[in-house]
Amino acid sequence: MKLISWNVNGLRAVVKKGFMDFFDDIDADIFALQETKMQPHQLELDLPGYYQYFHSAERKGYSGTAVFTKKEPINVSYDFEKDIHNDEGRVMTLEYDDFYFVNAYVPNSQEKLKRLDYRMEWEDELRNYLVNLDKKKPVIYCGDLNVAHNEIDLKNPSTNRKNAGFSDEERAKFSELLDAGFSDTFRTLYPDKVEYSWWSYRFNARANNAGWRIDYFVVSDRLMDKVKDSIIYGDIMGSDHCPVGLKISMK
Repeated sequence: MKLISWNVNGLRAVVKKGFMDFFDDIDADIFALQETKMQPHQLELDLPGYYQYFHSAERKGYSGTAVFTKKEPINVSYDFEKDIHNDEGRVMTLEYDDFYFVNAYVPNSQEKLKRLDYRMEWEDELRNYLVNLDKKKPVIYCGDLNVAHNEIDLKNPSTNRKNAGFSDEERAKFSELLDAGFSDTFRTLYPDKVEYSWWSYRFNARANNAGWRIDYFVVSDRLMDKVKDSIIYGDIMGSDHCPVGLKISMK
């Protein structure tokens, strides 16, 4: 199976910037999106052979996720746990015969970490949610997880230690997730590889490759032997993020 995850920073905008060329060329079995910034009625995509599922934020033009899949899932569910997490369109779970596929757009802790407390609660409850799913079937978890886990995962770690996405607290929560029985597929396969998936629009960051790796495919540990490759498509433009992919031997 070939799986793709991409924070498109506005689906309607990226469709005008070559999204369909990449979508058609990559021919993914499952294609997950974050930050769609739209309601389903605002865009009609012609995707023959794919089931389309959208989860939009109540606030217009904000957040949102979507999944396009060739194989119809057994079940699709939205959000998780407490109601306070359920109005921003951030989590979708598709159940298949042999695994759960979870697509997430993790909240940003924002400038001066003003949303860090909420982010910590969110991380704890999502981790518990994934652990409980994993007790039933293995999990493939992907999306914009809004954290660079280790210093190798961003260009300038020393100047970002207390910034959103590289705070000690956020990095520790990602470590807790991995310790709970999950693997970061890219870093497991490529311990020393330096590639990024997000670049600020400021300071000519992408041209200078001053980026962060904050988009992931994370899998239950017991799936790691089925993972064939974990890929960052750094040359694909259209968003401030690039797509990431997973090749895995699943039905």
